[in-house]
Amino acid sequence: MAKVTIYTTALCPFCYRAKRLLNDKGVDFEEIDVTFSPGKRAEMTEKSGSQTVPQVFAGDRHIGDCDELYALDAAGRLDDLLAGSA
Repeated sequence: MAKVTIYTTALCPFCYRAKRLLNDKGVDFEEIDVTFSPGKRAEMTEKSGSQTVPQVFAGDRHIGDCDELYALDAAGRLDDLLAGSA
Protein backbone atom coordinates (compact mmCIF):
# COMPACT_ATOMS: atom_id res chain seq x y z
CA MET A 1 0.00 0.00 0.00
CA ALA A 2 1.29 3.44 -0.92
CA LYS A 3 1.72 6.01 1.86
CA VAL A 4 -1.36 8.23 1.64
CA THR A 5 -1.13 11.88 2.64
CA ILE A 6 -3.98 14.38 2.79
CA TYR A 7 -3.56 18.12 3.24
CA THR A 8 -6.52 19.67 5.05
CA THR A 9 -7.81 22.67 6.99
CA ALA A 10 -9.79 22.62 10.21
CA LEU A 11 -13.17 23.83 8.95
CA CYS A 12 -13.27 22.37 5.43
CA PRO A 13 -16.32 20.16 4.75
CA PHE A 14 -14.64 18.69 1.66
CA CYS A 15 -11.70 17.63 3.83
CA TYR A 16 -14.06 15.77 6.15
CA ARG A 17 -15.72 14.04 3.17
CA ALA A 18 -12.37 12.98 1.73
CA LYS A 19 -11.16 11.66 5.08
CA ARG A 20 -14.44 9.79 5.57
CA LEU A 21 -14.01 8.03 2.21
CA LEU A 22 -10.44 7.06 3.07
CA ASN A 23 -11.53 5.83 6.50
CA ASP A 24 -14.42 3.86 4.98
CA LYS A 25 -11.89 2.14 2.72
CA GLY A 26 -9.68 1.32 5.70
CA VAL A 27 -6.83 3.47 4.42
CA ASP A 28 -4.25 4.67 6.93
CA PHE A 29 -3.24 8.20 6.02
CA GLU A 30 -1.14 11.06 7.28
CA GLU A 31 -3.13 14.26 7.69
CA ILE A 32 -1.29 17.56 7.35
CA ASP A 33 -3.41 20.46 8.61
CA VAL A 34 -2.34 23.62 6.81
CA THR A 35 -4.75 25.94 8.67
CA PHE A 36 -2.00 27.75 10.57
CA SER A 37 1.03 26.45 8.68
CA PRO A 38 1.92 28.68 5.73
CA GLY A 39 5.02 26.56 5.07
CA LYS A 40 2.97 23.37 4.78
CA ARG A 41 0.40 25.14 2.58
CA ALA A 42 3.24 26.27 0.30
CA GLU A 43 4.53 22.68 0.24
CA MET A 44 1.06 21.44 -0.73
CA THR A 45 0.70 24.07 -3.45
CA GLU A 46 4.10 23.25 -4.91
CA LYS A 47 3.39 19.51 -4.95
CA SER A 48 -0.20 19.71 -6.23
CA GLY A 49 -0.31 22.92 -8.26
CA SER A 50 -3.45 23.86 -6.31
CA GLN A 51 -4.13 26.09 -3.31
CA THR A 52 -7.42 24.41 -2.37
CA VAL A 53 -7.88 21.67 0.19
CA PRO A 54 -8.05 18.81 0.48
CA GLN A 55 -5.19 17.55 -1.66
CA VAL A 56 -4.58 13.81 -1.58
CA PHE A 57 -1.38 11.97 -2.48
CA ALA A 58 -0.58 8.26 -2.72
CA GLY A 59 3.17 8.08 -2.43
CA ASP A 60 4.48 10.83 -4.69
CA ARG A 61 1.45 10.61 -6.99
CA HIS A 62 -1.08 13.43 -6.74
CA ILE A 63 -4.59 11.95 -6.57
CA GLY A 64 -6.43 15.28 -6.42
CA ASP A 65 -9.10 16.99 -4.37
CA CYS A 66 -12.30 15.64 -2.82
CA ASP A 67 -14.29 15.63 -6.07
CA GLU A 68 -11.49 13.85 -7.91
CA LEU A 69 -11.20 11.31 -5.08
CA TYR A 70 -14.91 10.46 -5.29
CA ALA A 71 -14.85 10.40 -9.10
CA LEU A 72 -11.96 7.93 -9.09
CA ASP A 73 -13.83 5.79 -6.58
CA ALA A 74 -17.00 5.84 -8.70
CA ALA A 75 -14.93 4.82 -11.73
CA GLY A 76 -13.43 1.91 -9.79
CA ARG A 77 -9.89 3.28 -10.05
CA LEU A 78 -9.26 4.65 -6.57
CA ASP A 79 -8.30 1.40 -4.82
CA ASP A 80 -5.50 0.69 -7.32
CA LEU A 81 -4.18 4.25 -7.03
CA LEU A 82 -4.17 4.11 -3.25
CA ALA A 83 -2.42 0.74 -3.39
CA GLY A 84 0.24 2.29 -5.62
CA SER A 85 -0.38 -0.18 -8.43
CA ALA A 86 -1.92 2.16 -11.02
